[in-house]
Amino acid sequence: MLSSVITSGWVEGWAVSRGTPAPVPQPWGYRIDVGLPDHVFRHVLAEPDEAIVRKLGEAITEPGAWLKLLAPPETVADWLPEGWSLPDDPGFMMFTELRRHAPGAVPDGYTLHKETRDGVLRVRVHAADGSLATRGQVAPTGATAVVDQMETEPAHQRRGLGRLVMRTLESAAAEAGATTGILSATTQGRALYGSLGWQLQGPLTGIVRDPAV
Repeated sequence: MLSSVITSGWVEGWAVSRGTPAPVPQPWGYRIDVGLPDHVFRHVLAEPDEAIVRKLGEAITEPGAWLKLLAPPETVADWLPEGWSLPDDPGFMMFTELRRHAPGAVPDGYTLHKETRDGVLRVRVHAADGSLATRGQVAPTGATAVVDQMETEPAHQRRGLGRLVMRTLESAAAEAGATTGILSATTQGRALYGSLGWQLQGPLTGIVRDPAV
C-alpha cells in the first residue's frame, strides 16, 4: 500500500489508542503531542530525507522528543543529529486486510476479557491466578484500524495467546467497518504478525532527543 495511506492511518489510530490529542499535519508529516516525561511529542515522517531530519533535530531541544521515520536504521544512523540517539531494537510498519475470524478457543487455565472505552477495544487474557498473561488493543478510525500495545508475558509465551488476542482484535476491527489493519512491530512481534498474514510495509525507525548533559 502507499506509505502515505499507511502513515496517515497509523498516526490517527495510534493517537486514539493512546488517548493523545489528534495528530497535527506538518509539511513533513505529523506531530503528536504525547505528554509523557520520556515521550513528550513525536514527529512522524513518511518520506524522510537527511535535510529535514537534520533541520528538525537541530530545532528540537526538548529531551524525550521523538522522530519516527519510515526509513531503515542504517540510513537514519547516517543522518543522526547531534544530541539524538538511535534505540537498539528496529521497528517495522505492517498492514493486513481485515476480516472476521471464528472465535478462538481460550486455552485451559486462562480467561479472556474484552472492554471497549473511548473507541478502543482492549483485550486481556488472565492466567488462573488472575495475573495478566497477554494484552492488546485496537483503535478503528474509519477504513483503517491500528493494533497497539500487544504484549505477552514471558512465562506465558508459545501457548497461542498472542494469536488468540490478535484474531480477536482483527475481528472486532472488521466488525467496526475497518478494512485495513496497521501496526508497528518489534523484531520479535514481526514473526507473530507475519505468521498471521500481516505484510511488511517497510522499516520504522525512531530516534529520541537525549537529556541535556
